[in-house]
Amino acid sequence: MTSYQPPMSLFWWLRRRSYFFFAVRELSSVFVAWFVVYLLLLGHAVASGEAAYREFVEWSARPWLLGLNLVALVFVVFHAVTWFRLAPQAMVVRVGGRRAPPLWVAAGHYAAWVVVSALVVWVVLA
Repeated sequence: MTSYQPPMSLFWWLRRRSYFFFAVRELSSVFVAWFVVYLLLLGHAVASGEAAYREFVEWSARPWLLGLNLVALVFVVFHAVTWFRLAPQAMVVRVGGRRAPPLWVAAGHYAAWVVVSALVVWVVLA
């Protein structure tokens, strides 16, 4: 015997704010994947020589691609921030035999993000 399951609305994720942010976070994964593909294409262009790199830069300067990358940046930052907010629940960090406060775990992630970002800026601008 099977139990009755009422039909689920296509827009179930709009009923609650938490559901909405869950759906948007899942959608943000598509943009994270796009950034990975874009960086792989950049790496391939750099490895293929100056002409391929110049062609990649010209392709990257197209308005639609700049717009896509700007939207992707917003979603990737949203993805990172939501992950850092969830990290204290997903990770148990012990310090001196006691569980570290969730704020410390989140702050550690944000600090690492700032350090890595500063390092990337230094490498790019040096």
